[in-house]
Amino acid sequence: MQHDVFPAGSVWLVGAGPGDPDLLTCKAVRLIEAADIVYYDALVGPGILDLIPAGVEQVSVGKRAGRHSKDQGTIDTMLVVAARAGRRVVRLKGGDPSLFGRSAEEVTALREAGCIVQVCPGVTAASAAAASAGVSLSLRGLAREVRFVTAHSRNGAALDLDWASLASPGATLAFYMGRGAAGEIARRLIEAGLDRATPVLIACDVSLADEKRLSTRLDLLDIATRAFADEAPTLILIGEAVRTDAVAAAAHRVKAACPGEGASIRYPP
Repeated sequence: MQHDVFPAGSVWLVGAGPGDPDLLTCKAVRLIEAADIVYYDALVGPGILDLIPAGVEQVSVGKRAGRHSKDQGTIDTMLVVAARAGRRVVRLKGGDPSLFGRSAEEVTALREAGCIVQVCPGVTAASAAAASAGVSLSLRGLAREVRFVTAHSRNGAALDLDWASLASPGATLAFYMGRGAAGEIARRLIEAGLDRATPVLIACDVSLADEKRLSTRLDLLDIATRAFADEAPTLILIGEAVRTDAVAAAAHRVKAACPGEGASIRYPP
């Protein structure tokens, strides 16, 4: 990688994607290979870490629910110190750095310290889960919007979300870190008016060789998640678009409304 892209004393926040090394961007790989030191999150798996060249220092700064090896302030300081020492620093984050990755805090701390910092995006878990399942996050006639929601709350507190807004039948909801909050998610969405039979896709260890997926419905989300997800990182997709026959249903709907346009649509039998 050219030094003007990754000069000494600079930091790149790099999206490691959902776990499969093949889903890394080409730019992410080049940055990892050019780094002097890599700070990585808990959700960055061994397949990604194996890409780090020998001799490059690796530092775990992972944060999992209830088990934080480093607080955010300490991580910010470590990045600043490494950059000021003239090192090429990669901050490797699971998924996309800007989606629940606290990238804004690290970017702010580095800029205030006078350090050069840039962001390399990554594939987020919701996109990878939908791809693995062969469904779409958005779908004409069924899902006009996609909402990314963190289901993580401080110290087990109730989720402070606009449930009335989230309970839109025309939206696909992607709940990150949703395993522990599955019961509350289902209850609050149903109370806000979302159909109890709304399709749900639960995905664990997204994109990895041992990925697991379970299709269920909203009113069964709690029991299904507790029986299925174990301790694995869990993503919950909710909405009509994740129904396995949703593509065919949408095509039939478009064909009925616009026969000329619908006639050209092809979908699996």
